[in-house]
Parts: sequence; C-alpha cells; structure tokens
Amino acid sequence: MRAVIQRVSEASVTIDKEVRGTIEHGLVILLGVEAEDGIEDVDWLTRKIAGLRIFSDAEGKMNRSLVDVDGKALIISQFTLHAATKKGTRPSFIKAARPEHAIPLYEAFIQAFNQLTTAPAETGEFGADMKVALINDGPVTIWIDTKNKT
Repeated sequence: MRAVIQRVSEASVTIDKEVRGTIEHGLVILLGVEAEDGIEDVDWLTRKIAGLRIFSDAEGKMNRSLVDVDGKALIISQFTLHAATKKGTRPSFIKAARPEHAIPLYEAFIQAFNQLTTAPAETGEFGADMKVALINDGPVTIWIDTKNKT
C-alpha cells in the first residue's frame, strides 16, 4: 500500500462538477493499493499517517500530528501511485490491485483512519474521474510505502 501525504491549509475533491469533500487544515492522502496488500498494511499505514509529526508546534518545528492539531483528512484513491516507469514511456499499472481487491482495502483504510481521528475523513469516490484542488502548506509532501517499513 502506498500513500502520498500532503499537509494542506485547504483541499477539496470534485466529481461531475459537484464538490464531494472539502477540508481545511489537515492532510490530503492519495492512496494506492497493490495486489499483494492486505489488512495488515491498512493497520500499519493508518497508524503511521495519523501519528506523523508534520504539523508545527509553538516554536515552528514539525512536532505535532494530525491528531494533535485536530486536523482533517481528505482520502483519495489513486491507482497510478503504483505506476511502473522503468521501461518505455507508457506507465504500466500491473502492480495496482484490481477493484475487487482494492475497494475493500480502501474502505477499510477510511474506517481505520476514522477510528484514530476526531473528525471523519472526507473522501473521493473509488474509480471516479476526480478533480482534486489543494493548497499545500509548507510545502510538505511525504511518500510512504508499506513495503518499506524499515
């Protein structure tokens, strides 16, 4: 399971010209599910992201987590995070999970994340053509892959 996390001052997701989710001060989490991923990846990744100390404390140091600052999250499914670009110029998405495997893990991720935070996450829609708008705060952008835990 792979995630790109962006600290934002605001963000939204629009589907078919309708805003489906919007947040202020928090994280946009772009989530890609790989065919080999399981519930243990969900558990590890949700705890890791919720506890990441990437928000500023009183001294301006990144020392506080999303939970500490009572921030919000916008979770967006994004299979393209598993693009293989080693050969040629057209990305291959062979490692990305098929929807029948990815959707339950995406939904489990949202549910597990919501248990760790005070406010329910806003979300996009799995497989939809989404327009994501955000103001990256910092900028702070972090990439995490559950296959690289050590």
